[in-house]
Amino acid sequence: MIYREAGDFKTSYAADSQTFPIRLDRLGYYVILLVAFLVVPFVVNDYWANSVLLPFLIYSIAAIGLNILVGYCGQVSLGTGGFMAVGAYAVYKLMTAFPDVSIFFHVIIAGGITACVGVLFGLPSLRIKGFYLAVATLAAQFFLVWLFNRVPWFYNYSASGQITAHERTVFGIPVTGPETSAWAAYLFCLVFLVASAIIARNLTRGMVGRKWMAIRDMDIAAEIIGVDPLRAKLSAFAVSSFFIGISGALFFAVYLGAVEVGEAFGINKSFLVLFMIIIGGLGSIFGSFAGAAFLVLLPVFLKNVLVGTLGWPTDTAAHLELVIVGGLIIIFLIAEPHGLAQLWRLAKEKLRLWPFPY
Repeated sequence: MIYREAGDFKTSYAADSQTFPIRLDRLGYYVILLVAFLVVPFVVNDYWANSVLLPFLIYSIAAIGLNILVGYCGQVSLGTGGFMAVGAYAVYKLMTAFPDVSIFFHVIIAGGITACVGVLFGLPSLRIKGFYLAVATLAAQFFLVWLFNRVPWFYNYSASGQITAHERTVFGIPVTGPETSAWAAYLFCLVFLVASAIIARNLTRGMVGRKWMAIRDMDIAAEIIGVDPLRAKLSAFAVSSFFIGISGALFFAVYLGAVEVGEAFGINKSFLVLFMIIIGGLGSIFGSFAGAAFLVLLPVFLKNVLVGTLGWPTDTAAHLELVIVGGLIIIFLIAEPHGLAQLWRLAKEKLRLWPFPY
C-alpha cells in the first residue's frame, strides 16, 4: 500500500521512459536533493565532512566513471588511481599557472585533460580485452605514478615532491586551502556529483550508452549491426576518465589539500574504486552510489564501534575491514553479481506487490 504505481498514468513516451517513472520515486529523489542542498550544509561539521561526506561525494564520482567503462562497456580497468592522479596534477598546474581563473573551470579542464590521457591508454582495447586489457591498464597505473614522481615539472620542482593546493574561492567563498569551511567544500563537491550523475544517467540511457552495452554483451555482434568499436570503446574511456579526473582533482584540491602521488594515488586506490562498483553493482549509476557509501561508511563504523566502544587495537579493526570487504566481494560475485543495486531493485519489486507473495 505504500509503494504503488496504480493511478500513476503516463500520457507520453517521454513520461513513460523517464528515470523515475513512479511518482513516489520522483518525490524521494527531490526530497534527497533538497536535504542535500538546503539542510546538510547548515548542520555539517568538520568531522562528518572529512570522514564521511567528502570521501563519499568524491568516490561516487570516481565510481560512476569506472562503472561506465567496466559496467556499461565491459572494458576492465585497473588504472583508476593513475587517472585520478592525472586529474590532481592537472588541476594543480592549472591553479598555479592561471591563478585568476575560477577553480570550477580548473576542475572541469582537469577532467578534459584526463579524458585525453584515458583515450591514449584506451587504444590497446581495440586489439585486446579481458585479462590482457586489465594488465595494460595496470601498466598505465604504474607508468603514470612513476611519471609524476620522476618529472619535477609536474610538482613545480618542489624539494619534497609534494603538491599543495593554494586557496581558491567561488563567489568569494574559499573552497580550497586551510581556510575552507566544511559546508563550502561539501557544496562544491556536491554540485559536481549531481552534474556527473545526471550526465552519466542520460548518456547510459541514450544511443551512446546502448552502443557501450552492445560492445559489452558481444562486440562482434555489435560490429555486425553497425556499432563502431573504435568510437564506442574510446568514447567510454574518454567519458570514464573525465569523471575520474574530476574526482582526482577534487580529492587533491578540496579534500586532502596536499598529496604525494605514490601515497594518495597508488594501486590501492584503483582496487578500492573497483571494489565499490563490484559491491554496489556493475552497470548501475545507483550501484556506484551504494558501493561508495558502503566502503566509506564501513571504516568509520568499525573505528567507532570496535576501537572507540570495544577498545580493539586500530590495526585489528583495519585488518577486519579488509576481511569483510574481501568476503563481501566473493559473496556478491557468487550470489548476486549485480550487487546492492539489484537487491534494491528486488526490494522495490516486492513493495509494489506487497502484501501478496512474490
